[in-house]
Amino acid sequence: MSSTTPSRITYSKPQTASPLPPSVLRLWRPAAQRNLRNQWSQLASCKDRWFSLSSQGRSHATALVNFHLSQRYMPDMQLGVLSDMPDIRNRACLKLFKRQELQRSKLLLSYKDMVGIVSEINKVSRSMKCFCKGSNNGPLLQFSYNSADQSDSGDAGDGGGIPVFAFCSITSHEKFAEELVQMFSLELRLKRLLVLEFMSIGYDTSTVKQLHWSTQLYADEFKDLRDCNLYCEATKGPVPPRLRDGKSDIDALRFDNQPNPEVLQVYLTTWVADVNIDTLKVNEIFAVVGEEMHVSIC
Repeated sequence: MSSTTPSRITYSKPQTASPLPPSVLRLWRPAAQRNLRNQWSQLASCKDRWFSLSSQGRSHATALVNFHLSQRYMPDMQLGVLSDMPDIRNRACLKLFKRQELQRSKLLLSYKDMVGIVSEINKVSRSMKCFCKGSNNGPLLQFSYNSADQSDSGDAGDGGGIPVFAFCSITSHEKFAEELVQMFSLELRLKRLLVLEFMSIGYDTSTVKQLHWSTQLYADEFKDLRDCNLYCEATKGPVPPRLRDGKSDIDALRFDNQPNPEVLQVYLTTWVADVNIDTLKVNEIFAVVGEEMHVSIC
């Protein structure tokens, strides 16, 4: 986890003159400001929803693990006066298994929602520019936040690099947003690995052998991962998590259907820690941007 702080605001002048005439720039800036406020508000919402879903996912994973361990230890449990009840152990294990299956489904749903959040973060990070729509000399000037509406006049959607509020250009805002994209994307890749581990628990060996990193966990998952830029067309599978020394031998990974409790505790702790998300850095990014825009978005 990086301990670096986000890039500081610079006071340097734009390197290139804006291709937009001054009369257009006077109208461009308020439109760009409105857009940035909207986009950063969406990013703040994504951040809050991510941590809420991460907490829910951890609860589902914890319950899943507990139900599995109860089944595993059932044969050796002392049942006391319940020992004389017919088929009590099998009936208890069946009920525990059904509850484990329910938590597995809920965990998968939490993961699916987290994929959606990362997809939204990616989309928002690419929607910070403000383009002039139509002719600058027309009677009615309109603005668009869609790069498809970029005109042939050389308008890059950044006002030529001028500050939108006080000091930060569109490019600076995009860099801050890209830092968020990188952190949440890395964490999603790790979460997916943990989901696969949790889904393997309690299955028979033949079923676990069919689980691979390239297994689609829910319908249209790979489509959703493409929207997150987390699907590799070359390997026809999701982008793997980053392992030690930057290496990721994902093909060598094997999922265990009977991991020991200590390993399961490590998985749960890793999940709740959001190890790839530097919360201090995230908070500082939102604080810097909020101060720049004179709004609170934390």
